[in-house]
Amino acid sequence: MYFEQFYLTCLAHASYMIGSEGEAAVVDPQRDVDIYLTAAAEQNLKIRHIFETHLHADFVSGHKELAARTGATIYIGAQADAGFPHVPLTDGFEVKMGAVRIRALETPGHTPESVCLVITDAGKSSEPCAVLTGDILFIGDVGRPDLSRTHTPRQLAGLLYDSLHQKLLTLPDAVMVYPAHGAGSLCGRAMRAERSSTIGTERLTNYALQIPSRDQFIAQLTANLPARPEYFLEDAEINRSGASALTELPPLPAMSPAEVQTLLGQKGNVLDVRPGDEFAAGHVPGSINIALSGQFASWAGGILGIHSKPVLVGDTDAQIEEARLRLARVGVEELRGYLAGGVAAWQKAGLPALQTPQISAQELDQRLHDGNMRARDVLDVRREGEWQAGHIDGVQCRALDTFPQGLPGMDREHPVAVHCKSGYRSMIACSLLERAGHRNVINVAGGFDAWHAAGLPEVAEQLAKV
Repeated sequence: MYFEQFYLTCLAHASYMIGSEGEAAVVDPQRDVDIYLTAAAEQNLKIRHIFETHLHADFVSGHKELAARTGATIYIGAQADAGFPHVPLTDGFEVKMGAVRIRALETPGHTPESVCLVITDAGKSSEPCAVLTGDILFIGDVGRPDLSRTHTPRQLAGLLYDSLHQKLLTLPDAVMVYPAHGAGSLCGRAMRAERSSTIGTERLTNYALQIPSRDQFIAQLTANLPARPEYFLEDAEINRSGASALTELPPLPAMSPAEVQTLLGQKGNVLDVRPGDEFAAGHVPGSINIALSGQFASWAGGILGIHSKPVLVGDTDAQIEEARLRLARVGVEELRGYLAGGVAAWQKAGLPALQTPQISAQELDQRLHDGNMRARDVLDVRREGEWQAGHIDGVQCRALDTFPQGLPGMDREHPVAVHCKSGYRSMIACSLLERAGHRNVINVAGGFDAWHAAGLPEVAEQLAKV
């Protein structure tokens, strides 16, 4: 049996290819599907089967294009109400490829149509060797239960408990667990960094599997859920009908500085994809910085939305092309264009560039100690779990995820120092505050990691009990 995991770091997304005796199956493909075609060719395999474990909400899947290019059959849960040709998956449905068997388990909970895929290599053992768990069971976590238009979070959480205990946890402890997402994905909230595990390990170490009763599980899984990006439900609908091929995207037009300036005057979106330090050194006023170096696509979808039609700003054509591909992966397809010549062309045209000051953790501590800055003028944009584990005493906490619902009410008459864990999210937050009219925004370089490494004072809070 051939088995390979393809991990897309910017979306914390894992897809898979399984092969045997000349045939291959792809599970949960990303939007740009050439990687699977290349891998299949290298292994002398023909892609005959495409499985979707559920209607993904955090990215646009490539199942429709991959099927068109290979002639493969698409399989998806019977409850998906999919609008493309497919085979509905129900309990016990099997696909055989030589000695390899792929058996479906209906496991509603993250979504109503969720399925898991049990893999058996009969050439080695009659016992299953792996299970692809989609977004039902993660490494150290389980899927969030609030991504359905038809079920309440409590209903889904109850179904998730049943799926875990009546289906997945009946598998042998040695069965390998391969989820569709890893740490950083908003489809869960406490995933570990590993990209695979076993049923036995998760049974012993996964917090959600230690919750003693169904009622307690429902209560805990539905309490303090992270903010759900608006584009999640839209992406799920795109995946229900199947996305168009990436080759159908039109050419991206070049825009002059004057055209971009006019667009800004009309409240249009300008997205600067350069590293944060470069953005801080000089950028188009009113532009939003989401650097390509991090989970760019997820943040762009969550902060801007898929109908935002941004103009891209980068240093090179390669940056622009990469940004366009990664935006398309989350459904941001309509772009107005890109700033020809980047920030250098903007400045050459005599237009003003804005700078964002940066200070070190030690400088922030000194300002707080000297009284030159108040603790309430420091903004921590990490998520709740990070905040509870350790934070600067007295500062405000507003997770960056919540900014689309309204910016924090910071005093515009005082400097605002923004920090996250390492500096990536805080620069996004700084750019959003600047666009909203704050003109004394300071980024804390290195974030709370730098504060902690310097041994500066911090406090922690106990996690809330449900």
